Amino acid sequence: MTIAVVTDSTAYLPAELNGRYDLTIVPLTVVINGWDGLEGLEIFPAEVARALGARRTSVSTSRPAPSQFVDQYRRLLDAGADGVVSVHLSAKLSGTFEAAQLAAAEVGPQVRVVDSGTAAMGLGFPALAAAAAARQGQDLAGVYRTAVEHAARVSTFFYVDTLEFLRRGGRIGAASALLGTALSVKPILHVADGAVVVRDKVRTAGRALSRLVDLAVEAAGPGEADIAVHHLGTPERASALVDAVTMRLGDRLRDCYLTEVGAVVAAHTGPGLAGVIVHRRD
Repeated sequence: MTIAVVTDSTAYLPAELNGRYDLTIVPLTVVINGWDGLEGLEIFPAEVARALGARRTSVSTSRPAPSQFVDQYRRLLDAGADGVVSVHLSAKLSGTFEAAQLAAAEVGPQVRVVDSGTAAMGLGFPALAAAAAARQGQDLAGVYRTAVEHAARVSTFFYVDTLEFLRRGGRIGAASALLGTALSVKPILHVADGAVVVRDKVRTAGRALSRLVDLAVEAAGPGEADIAVHHLGTPERASALVDAVTMRLGDRLRDCYLTEVGAVVAAHTGPGLAGVIVHRRD
């Protein structure tokens, strides 16, 4: 059987993996002052960061329309795929998963949709695992099961300079956002059960980054793991995280990626984001 794998633009797959996996990527949309553009194709994180720093500028995001997924699923099936596994960012963070489900219901049972429960490379790792399973010749059930299993092996931790943008977009509650201004507390966030929640509270950005490293090492456990480090406009923070995690994990670290997040996540976190995503191999 030939199984096609679809994901969305918030997977933020590293450029060095281009061409190594057969993946179809459906873009989300970012809207700046009424002008909308497709993430990664028409609008990029630097534009979003500038807009967020400007007065009287509105920035929002929107999911792909179900028809976009229908078009892609039918194209892949018409091209010879026996089935499609579609892996997407958390249903609690975006309507993308729901749009994919609606499209799958229209196209038929040969399309299966997976909620990764997170975003960025937390989504990217299970999508890549599904693509690898498809390349190995697994059937629809096997590729779907691989995506679900690898999504459960992912842990996502991140730090932002302010929680204001997450609050505005409804991705974190007002009470949690208050922590970002009270007593100079620097919250460390993680994705739990598909939602963004406060994991820890520290006093300085430096301690926050150090704590991110500790959490990544704890999440990796005793076995082998892959790491993805994301940032938005803070390459120096990201490089420091890569160096620290690499040193701490030693030969248990397999693949390590460093990428800037795209426009959609940028719109909800704002500049200053630094995050670590851990993918346990077993």
